[in-house]
Amino acid sequence: MDYSTMCPKYEAAADILGKKWTGRIIRVLLGGPKRFKEIKEQIPEMSDKMLTDRMKELETITIIKRQVYPEMPVRIEYELTGKGRELEPVIESIQKWGEQWM
Repeated sequence: MDYSTMCPKYEAAADILGKKWTGRIIRVLLGGPKRFKEIKEQIPEMSDKMLTDRMKELETITIIKRQVYPEMPVRIEYELTGKGRELEPVIESIQKWGEQWM
């Protein structure tokens, strides 16, 4: 691999994962589909607005999908797409590095 120049695709991926809260949201959703409240319970220090904003961003870039169930009351769940699930080894590597060095 050539590390002498910066690859635009690497930069784009690093920008996504480097945003505050994004890695944590993906890690939570690796456990399966979750409702907004369930995600918030696992990341309590994150504001509702920030979670909403990050979820919209991740949905726009097709890392997560939002599923609306027409029940009463309406139920909405978020889950990783195939693209999002492909991040599992990346998240696991960060976890392993953190356990060793942090």
